[in-house]
Amino acid sequence: MLPTTASKGRGAARSAPPLFGPYLRRIVKWQQMDIEYTFWQMVHLCTSPKVVYQHTKYHKQTKNQWARDDPAFIVILILFLVFATSAYCAAFGESAPHAALTIISVVFVHFLFAGLVLATLCWFLTNSYLREEPNSHVVEQRVEWLYAFDVHCNSFFPAFVILYGYDVLPFLDRTTFFLYPIGLVIILSPLMILIGFNPTRYFLSLYFR
Repeated sequence: MLPTTASKGRGAARSAPPLFGPYLRRIVKWQQMDIEYTFWQMVHLCTSPKVVYQHTKYHKQTKNQWARDDPAFIVILILFLVFATSAYCAAFGESAPHAALTIISVVFVHFLFAGLVLATLCWFLTNSYLREEPNSHVVEQRVEWLYAFDVHCNSFFPAFVILYGYDVLPFLDRTTFFLYPIGLVIILSPLMILIGFNPTRYFLSLYFR
């Protein structure tokens, strides 16, 4: 592809068709979802997340976008959350109304709402502060919001893959920024042990009293 100026790159970015319309329409069309490839991604996110993000580069080359165009990953992940939460509720002997409320909270608050907030925050930070200085002879690139939400979904498996998600983008710099919270965890963990605070037990108690 011939190099273009930065101004042309910005124009191309503004004129690009929105991804959300076709993406949302495919949610209700199971026959268009690649279920097998989705399970392959889920397995490799737990065993070798770098392989998954290598395929993200291939997707960019073939579809000209970093984000997934197949909502199968989100749909299957939500189903897993529903099954897992239902199992927890059954194990703790919760009533049907309380179990339904817990499932709604896990899916719509902890996964979707928290994901929207986190994806928007990461999308803003990466585009505002982590992008490399654009060259005048190349197309300017930006992180797609839908890709930021993909990274959130991937991170529901092993949390550290959030670094892989942004490190694979060649136009971002200083992506180790996303590892900084690990330092906070290292500092807070001994303090929590000393004061006898168990975060897992605390958050579970919010649902299973």
